[in-house]
Amino acid sequence: MTHLAAPLAPTAPAASGGKAMTLQFNDNTLLPLLLGDHDRHLVRIEQALGVRLSCRGNRIAIAGDAARVNVAQELLQGLWRRLERGESVGRPEIEAAIRLADAENDPRLPLSDLPAIRTRRGAVGPRSPGQAAYMEALAQHEMVFGVGPAGTGKTYLAVAQAVAMLQAGKVDRIVLSRPAVEAGERLGFLPGDMKEKIDPYLRPLYDALHDMMPADQVIRRMTNGEIEVAPLAFMRGRTLAHCYAILDEAQNTTAMQMKMFLTRMGEGTRMVITGDLSQVDLPTGVRSGLGDALDTVEGIQGIGVVRFGQRDVVRHPLVAAIVGAYDQRDAAKGEARRERERPQTSEYENTDGTS
Repeated sequence: MTHLAAPLAPTAPAASGGKAMTLQFNDNTLLPLLLGDHDRHLVRIEQALGVRLSCRGNRIAIAGDAARVNVAQELLQGLWRRLERGESVGRPEIEAAIRLADAENDPRLPLSDLPAIRTRRGAVGPRSPGQAAYMEALAQHEMVFGVGPAGTGKTYLAVAQAVAMLQAGKVDRIVLSRPAVEAGERLGFLPGDMKEKIDPYLRPLYDALHDMMPADQVIRRMTNGEIEVAPLAFMRGRTLAHCYAILDEAQNTTAMQMKMFLTRMGEGTRMVITGDLSQVDLPTGVRSGLGDALDTVEGIQGIGVVRFGQRDVVRHPLVAAIVGAYDQRDAAKGEARRERERPQTSEYENTDGTS
């Protein structure tokens, strides 16, 4: 039996252009999970959407700007449907719902109709408008570029799509690759055999894999070759057919390495290239292969490009604030540099060039 939140008759708004309405929830065992401890979920939604929320009994009243009230209603009802399906609603889900329900950012994304990647571990859904667009691109295009800051889920969702297609029999294997470039450090010669040397660079890919399938299955599939994790240097001379290939940290490829990887694509293969152009660890003066590739191939039919922004960061809220602070600083530096390079008109020179 479902107990979906039902809107009651709207009440008169307190201010001109405003709106007030009440939602009724008929399952008192689920309602505390929606509200959060000490109503903290309602408080967070109030802060984010600029509406007033109050709970009395099994009813939540919403008041504020009419558009914002509609967004809050859709958000609460979407969260309620999650609870009815037995899914959790905690701080990450609240933050995701806020990002997705913000009509000013992306009005095409109702919470009730979002894409999902289905693996045997369960469905993986988007937590931001950028993630929703990325998941649609992964489903529709044979080659996809996911570009944006850390914490936006570029690698995680690409691995989820790869696992889903492998488990569904749509590809024969998964190939995961990264360039072996240190993040601004000199680690020297690492001990161990080849696998032990390259594993630290590939750890984020292993982590995503283990989130998608049981550890014993990951080991078994890696042993029989269904999943291959290798540094980019191992790709030269190969043709990748009937596989799902992911190149992570692509901002640290050179233009030649990127061209080499893109041209490995064979019959029945899908490719995803992810990276963050603000975190290039290549030597000074060496152009990122990711930027070079985007300038070259963007617009070719069959290639999808999704750019993530600060609002798509799904880690701790402070991460989004940090990304925004760096972006603002870089924008200010760029403006100052353009100002310095702008030709200056002498005070003794007329506008027509005569003195």
